[in-house]
Amino acid sequence: MPTLRRPGLLRNRDFSLLLSGQLISAIGDQAHFMALPLIVLALTGSATQAGFVLGLGTLSFLAFGLVAGALVDRWDRRATMIWCELGRTVLTAGVAAALWLNELTLPQLYATALITGILTTLFQVASTAALPNVVDPRQLSTALGYQQSATGAVNVFGAPLAGALYAAGRTVPFVVNAVSFAVSAASLRLMRARFQTDRQDVRTTARLTTEIREGLGWLWRQPVIRFLTLVSAADKVRYGAGYLLIITLAQRLGSSPLWIGVIFSGAAVGAMAGALASDRVTRRFPLGRIALVMLWLEALMFPLYALAPNPMLLAAVAAAESLVAPVYAVAMTTHQLAITPDELRGRAMSAVSTLTTGALSIGTLAGGVLITVLGAEPLVWLCAAWLLALALLTTANRAVRQAPPAGAIPPHEPSGAAETAGTAG
Repeated sequence: MPTLRRPGLLRNRDFSLLLSGQLISAIGDQAHFMALPLIVLALTGSATQAGFVLGLGTLSFLAFGLVAGALVDRWDRRATMIWCELGRTVLTAGVAAALWLNELTLPQLYATALITGILTTLFQVASTAALPNVVDPRQLSTALGYQQSATGAVNVFGAPLAGALYAAGRTVPFVVNAVSFAVSAASLRLMRARFQTDRQDVRTTARLTTEIREGLGWLWRQPVIRFLTLVSAADKVRYGAGYLLIITLAQRLGSSPLWIGVIFSGAAVGAMAGALASDRVTRRFPLGRIALVMLWLEALMFPLYALAPNPMLLAAVAAAESLVAPVYAVAMTTHQLAITPDELRGRAMSAVSTLTTGALSIGTLAGGVLITVLGAEPLVWLCAAWLLALALLTTANRAVRQAPPAGAIPPHEPSGAAETAGTAG
């Protein structure tokens, strides 16, 4: 692993290739996922079918996430990522070709969405687990901040670009996405870094279930990560419900579809601003303090959604409320990657992601039901009370309050020692 001075992270050839490939791929994904429901609606006229096709990606992660983590810890991570990108290239190009020939069918879309979801799950887990081997351990928070900023930029500017691509032709978004996957595979092929440490005891004959249990067991023995993962999952339930809730509140204020887009663009701008500040904040403040600030700000600000008198202020609330979450995400991921042994990173990261993704799905499903039963404004106050309870529970947790700054623990410290130090005294 190269020894780098912190200001020179973007001069790290391998990280620059990784970041640029993922950025291009994210732009292609944005175009793809905007076009996909429109294509399904054109084929079937059913919003339910469109939602089902979109939901297959999340379902794939929930069903396959833990297995993906075990496979990523067993397989060569870089090769896995390259094959995932090549597979997604072929699948997406197949949709474009079928559209061009007017032979696209719903079963093909189902199969493409399901297999692409599995490949995406493998890719994401491998990418996160490999990052500490691509950059200097002291630069983890910087690298994660760059990745969060790139994601934020795509969220802000990607939607208009996706709309323009679809307007140019219904096959264009899928062609662009296929090309983006191929570019990402090429950038990975050009990288020289090893994506995992050498292992003398890789148990390729061990059962996957045994390896999954090993990863879950290690994660459960880390008090800070265990508690904050459960809190993050609980927060994701609120976040999933909040998406539809904000749309409903905006419509009640007479917002046009354009204004609803502006409100979510405001949230994306806030998230991008938080991502840009994440490295500095993560280095300066302990993880526990960052978690507490995020939860208390969310609890105090969420009621403002019900009080906002017009769409402009609703957008301002969305921007402000989205500011802290990327900082916490960078701090939490940096901490977890820093203390997790390399041979367990895939399993540990996939376990956290599976739990939070499942919670997000539950919140999304529950949001519509709760809006119908309770109404939009009462649900805002219920979500605020939920966030307040999470903030109080986290404040009362001594291990979290004493957690060290993210990334302060050497990445190869024996498992458990780092967090034991964080809870001492």
